[in-house]
Amino acid sequence: MKSMLQYKRVLVTGGAGFIGSAFIRRGLETFEDLEKIVNLDLLTYAGSEKNMKAFTNDRRHFFIQGDILNTRLVQTLCQEHQVEAIVHFAAESHVDRSITEPQAFIQTNILGTFSLLEVVHQNPHIHFHHISTDEVYGSITEGFFNESSPYRPNSPYAASKAASDHLVRSWAHTYKLSTTLSHCSNNYGPGQHTEKFIPRMISQCLEEKPLPLYGQGLNVRDWLYVDDHADAVWLILNQGEKGHIYDIGGKTEKRNIDILHTLIDLIAKKTNKNAWMLRQLITHIPDRPGHDFRYSMDPAKLTHQLGWTPRHTLEEGLEKTVDWYLA
Repeated sequence: MKSMLQYKRVLVTGGAGFIGSAFIRRGLETFEDLEKIVNLDLLTYAGSEKNMKAFTNDRRHFFIQGDILNTRLVQTLCQEHQVEAIVHFAAESHVDRSITEPQAFIQTNILGTFSLLEVVHQNPHIHFHHISTDEVYGSITEGFFNESSPYRPNSPYAASKAASDHLVRSWAHTYKLSTTLSHCSNNYGPGQHTEKFIPRMISQCLEEKPLPLYGQGLNVRDWLYVDDHADAVWLILNQGEKGHIYDIGGKTEKRNIDILHTLIDLIAKKTNKNAWMLRQLITHIPDRPGHDFRYSMDPAKLTHQLGWTPRHTLEEGLEKTVDWYLA
């Protein structure tokens, strides 16, 4: 596919993670004139060399195992590879984990972002794109969040991401840096860590183990297939307006219980397991502290200004995801 990339040498943080690796893969697949992706990842539990298998041998991909808090390392990589843009995916992202171990979230999400912004401050020719989450807006009972919605984070994870968003905005304003920022709704797809809802339910179904569901499973999430998110970020990176925020939503809101029933039906169909028996494994557990009831974002700005729409329906995306875990 021919393209006119604005930034041809890109540093990606967290590129061995679920979403970061999809972003790298989609970029290498899509853009012939992409010269270099420098992939900096610490390879914690959330990052895996398996996620990079699709592009390990691509000569344009350079993997470095390292910490975003190591400012000197990031500075060296930017100079050695003549980096033109940083796309910052690296983050602690699991809400449950943030409730029991909040310190790691403060360290990675806030101080890590600060460390990267300091590098960009020293190298103001580098554009900085920050990946954030719909959870910074809190919970909404009706209507939609958009780019001007107030921040009301309700978990340590959401608060750490909100803080990092504010750092990006304030560094851009104070030091005249080139930045963009995006919030995404719940991602899913092949290769996601099994601490997340969809892969956990798939793996539990396949092993015929209990399917733990918070409360009655009525919490509503907007689901976004990971490749659609990756494509949106590439679009924002190339055509987004500097200093702007873009909300990326799948426009596919579902209750958790409904997602689980869909997964059960898919797995039963593909494995000859008994759907009724799998449903008996659903186990309602006490709700987690501060559990947001509903997230919903309006991606109208991204659609109207840049022409983005998701390529995958929820049904297609879930089928691809189940097929991957079965394989």
